[in-house]
Amino acid sequence: MKAVDALTELYERNTTFLIDSFARLAKGAPTTSRYRAFYPQVSIETTSYGHIDTRLSYGHVTAPGIYTTTITRPQLFRHYLKQQLGLLMKNHSVPVIVSESTTPIPLHFAFGEGAHVEASAATFMDIPMRDLFDTPDLNTTDDEIANGEYIPPPGEPSPLAAFTAQRIDYSLARLAHYTATSAQHFQNFVLFTNYQFYIDEFCTWARKLMAEGGDGYTAFVEPGNIVTYAGSSQPETGITLSRLPQMPAYHLKKKGHGGITMINIGVGPSNAKTITDHVAVLRPHAWLMLGHCAGLRNSQRLGDYVLAHAYMREDHVLDDDLPVWVPIPALAEVQVALEGAVAEVTGYEGFELKRIMRTGTVGTIDNRNWELRDQRGPVKRLSQARAIALDMESATIAANGFRFRVPYGTLLCVSDKPLHGELKLPGMATAFYRTQVNQHLQIGIRAIQKLAAMPPEALHSRKLRSFFETAFQ
Repeated sequence: MKAVDALTELYERNTTFLIDSFARLAKGAPTTSRYRAFYPQVSIETTSYGHIDTRLSYGHVTAPGIYTTTITRPQLFRHYLKQQLGLLMKNHSVPVIVSESTTPIPLHFAFGEGAHVEASAATFMDIPMRDLFDTPDLNTTDDEIANGEYIPPPGEPSPLAAFTAQRIDYSLARLAHYTATSAQHFQNFVLFTNYQFYIDEFCTWARKLMAEGGDGYTAFVEPGNIVTYAGSSQPETGITLSRLPQMPAYHLKKKGHGGITMINIGVGPSNAKTITDHVAVLRPHAWLMLGHCAGLRNSQRLGDYVLAHAYMREDHVLDDDLPVWVPIPALAEVQVALEGAVAEVTGYEGFELKRIMRTGTVGTIDNRNWELRDQRGPVKRLSQARAIALDMESATIAANGFRFRVPYGTLLCVSDKPLHGELKLPGMATAFYRTQVNQHLQIGIRAIQKLAAMPPEALHSRKLRSFFETAFQ
């Protein structure tokens, strides 16, 4: 598409100017002025209230007006931009306009991932870098659009997308830092877990898949951007890390970013919010939580599965962005895929499936050792909420999926029952992980494959749209 090519040309020209200017100064060239370049932007204008096909949850605007968004990394988002702009042109019969915005590109973001420039220590000693280049401005890097709080000033265009270019660049930098993999490797279907055991199983499965030809997947990427290509049993590129990053990511790639990314987010709602805040800018098609939980019912057994259909939110990390009174609904498309995957992998069907899986409310709490305090309050609330399981991440991931319009789901595995005195002993834990983790992972992968087989109009339902929604998915 010509519009995406024009966006790419503008972006490459302007970032190259900033990089070259910095390189010359770093080598001792005299300063001549302030060095500034701007993000490209794309805009549309529509004057009609005419009814359009709104069955798809994105690709159209709600009222006449001018709509615009700044763009970054158009090569990374090329497929996404072609789809979104193509839908707008088709639905509204208007052209898209590419131009320079008035938002400057921060020098740090112009370099992108992994950039390194040798500079003399005295280069910027007399003149602060901020006097020469634009730097990231956190005063304007926020989630007001996604949160439904942004009101355009009088006479200004309305937003086309939930994230501005600078907000996206900020998250792309954070993703590289937290996961030790480049943004280009992330796939449209994401599995989150809170245990390394799942990652180990995923790596074993992915490497075997690569050695056998890939079965439709093209490469497997590990932290350090270590890449093993389909048909190979050994990595061919990348850097072996001396230690894993905070939230390591692993990517089983397919053409068009149609594969699976799996991330070990560790323990706690803060990590869960942090990683989903940043993954969201890549506009994935779905994310699922696979992890362990405390079973709250006496009828449950260790190893049983919990399919969340509601969430009791006591994680508190999203209270300022998404109040607790906002309901987080179960998404039928994801629920059906997860339940079907459990049935296919375990061999249980219909009424028999109830032997190993319960559907109900999952509570998420921010205190891992809540059992050591007076239990009467938490237990009463969990009972009133009809909760069947408790963890520290699932409601956060689901709530951020709701907030960012990313289809979400949760399938947990009961690993202990603290209210009934069933805690894992070391030997029991080893046996539990050995027998359950692989099956649980295969269920998650099968569910992802079911979701990936859906057309976008089926997966991206309209239930996640607010009253005044942006046009981009």
